[in-house]
Parts: sequence; structure tokens; C-alpha cells
Amino acid sequence: MDRELAPEIVNRSRRKPWLIGLVGLFCLAGAIWGLRSWLKTSVEAGKIRSAVVQTGPVENTLSATGEVIPAYEQIMTSPIRASIRRVLITPGARVRPGQSLIELDKSLTQIEFEKLQDQLALKQNSIKQLRMRLDKNLYDADINDQIKSLNINKLTAEVEDTRRLLKVGGQTPEDVTRAETALRVAQLEKKQLENDLSYNRRSMGASLRESQLQARIEGTNLKVLAQKLRQADVLADRAGVLTWVNENVGSAVNEGEMLAKVADLGSFRVEGSCSDAYVDQLRVGMPIVVRVNDTDLRGLITQIKPSVQNNTVRFGIALDDSRNASLRPNQKVEVFVVTARSPKAIRVANGPTFRGKRKQHVFVLGTDNLARRREIEVGLTSFDWVEIKSGLQPGERVILTDLSEYEHVQEITIAK
Repeated sequence: MDRELAPEIVNRSRRKPWLIGLVGLFCLAGAIWGLRSWLKTSVEAGKIRSAVVQTGPVENTLSATGEVIPAYEQIMTSPIRASIRRVLITPGARVRPGQSLIELDKSLTQIEFEKLQDQLALKQNSIKQLRMRLDKNLYDADINDQIKSLNINKLTAEVEDTRRLLKVGGQTPEDVTRAETALRVAQLEKKQLENDLSYNRRSMGASLRESQLQARIEGTNLKVLAQKLRQADVLADRAGVLTWVNENVGSAVNEGEMLAKVADLGSFRVEGSCSDAYVDQLRVGMPIVVRVNDTDLRGLITQIKPSVQNNTVRFGIALDDSRNASLRPNQKVEVFVVTARSPKAIRVANGPTFRGKRKQHVFVLGTDNLARRREIEVGLTSFDWVEIKSGLQPGERVILTDLSEYEHVQEITIAK
């Protein structure tokens, strides 16, 4: 015997075909919408950016970064070991030539200076004593030499007298021999005395010169220390701005340790850096463009640092207009190194549509609100301009916005 189905089962079976139909309708609508989106060939005019093709110079550039630094910056170091007693000028203040910046405690160096003065005075006194001894010894030797000369004269006379007496029988040959021997001994003693005198004169002169040289060295050391004491009065030698100072009052500083920096903010230079992948393309004398806000300044590479740090190479830049009002110390700027230049080329403003390929497609705007796809060949490229080797003519307008999603179509309608 058949039983009647429950009402909820009957209603569910009736709704099922409708649900399947609605799901299928939604899927069909989604497919149609996706197909229309894929085949969409129009874009709103407000969403695109375009530029007119023109004729002008184009420079091929390498992108780099830079930092503006003063063209002249004096670094002041401590000439002695001392401690900081007072800081007289704060960073950022302007300084005048001869103005004191830091006061150092120079007491220990002053004591050493006085010690060297005493040592020099002692050495100079010893030189005087040595000279006096030399003079006395030379005088005594000279007197002894004169005495020996007199004695030789006397013995010479005695020898002659003895020889005369021998002829008349008043002396024996032995007496003549003794007199001649005494004369010979006196002559040898005089020669020995003269040799000693010459040696003493040379040796004592050498000792005197050695002492004088030592005194001269100590005198030079004293002058050097006196100069360091004068330099310990940390003074600015030209007008500028104090950019940094050691403000640790009471701290000890060693000889050669930096105390302050004074910069001349009237002129500037740029310290540039770029990837070491471009190091083979960099040359001293290459032109560069430094972009400071909206101002482009020209210059040249003056120095390339030999070392590479953190995969970057650094180089110095001299600006043609180093006193430009837009330059500020420690300012970060964009740097473009010019590697090639075409003075008169067909060019268009650089934009996202140019992706670094030599041959590519761009959309060119027509007068009928249509943008047509065209193949072009790209030459030199800079941050601002792209050289067009072929495919475009001056006066045509190119869409710079990236339209890679429309690569499947040949024309795009520009909807106003």
C-alpha cells in the first residue's frame, strides 16, 4: 500500500531544478563578463599619461645616489694628550678666523715643556764645560810643545859643544854619543807630544760637535712641543660653520684625536655611489647630472675610490655651479652618470611603457580617439628621455602608461 510523501520532501524536489538553473545562469553570466573583460578594447582618458615625440638631445645615463658635502671642511685634531676643559662654540654656529672653539687642559704638556727646557739648559752648560776643558788641554799641550822645543834647542847646542871639545880632546866619543842620544830622545818626545796634541784636538772637537748636535736635537724637540702647545689653543683659521665638536667636557683626548669640524658652506661638492656592476663604465672626467629637488646641476667625476664596500663604488663629483642656492650639507640627491650622448635625436619622455628592451610595442594616439599598437626600436635611455631609433616620428603622441594588459589587441579606444 503506497503512502503519501511528506510536504517538505515534495517542496525540496520542486526547488532543486530551479536552484540548478540559477547556478548555471550565474556561471554563464560570469563567463560572459570575463570574456568581455579579456576582449575589452577601451580605456578611460583620465587613466593614461601620454607625451609628444620631439627632437632634442638624449643622454644615456647610469643611475646613482649622492650626498652633498662642503667643498672645504677643516678637521681639527688634538696636538697633545690633554683633557677637554670647556667647549666655547656649539655646532651650527658661525665662526670667525682666529676664534677659539675648545679650551684644553695643557698642564701636563706644560710640565713636559719646562722639563725639556731644563734639559736643554743642562746640555748647553755641559757644552761650555767641554769647551773650557778643550781650551785648557790645548793650551797645556801647546806650552809643553814650546818647552820641548826649548829643550831640543838646548840639547842641540850641547851636542855641538861636545863635538868641538872632542876635536880638542876635551870630551870623549862616548860623551858625544850621549849628547846626540839625548837630543834624539827629545825630538821623538816632541813628535809624540805633537801627535797627542793633534789627536786631542780632533777627538775633543768631535765630542764638542756631538754635544752640540744633541743640544740641537733637544732644541728642536722643544720647538715642536712649543708649537703643539700653541696649536692646543683650538682656533678656526678661516670663516665657516662649526658642523661638529667633541662636547664631552672633562674627557681625555689622545694626540691626533678629532676635536671639531669647521666647514665652508659657501661651496659644495658631491660624494656619489653606485653599484659595483658599473665600475668598468666609470671614468674620471665623465660628465654627470645631479638632480637636487627639481634642479639639475652639471659636473664631472674627479675621483673614483679604488675600494668597493657593500657592493658599491664611491666617486667624487665637482659641480660646475658649486654655490647653487639649492645645495645643502648632507643632502641626499640623485646622480646620473652620462655614458653616451646623442645631440639631435628623435626622443620621447621616459615612462612605464618602456621596459628596457631594444624592440618593443607602444600605443600611438590618433586623432580619432584610437590608440594603435606599433613596434619601435629604442636607442639611448636616460631618466627623462628615450631615444627612438625607428617606428615614431616627431609630433606623434605616445601613451606612457603601462598597457601590457592590452598586448592582445591592435587598437584601443580612448573613452573620454
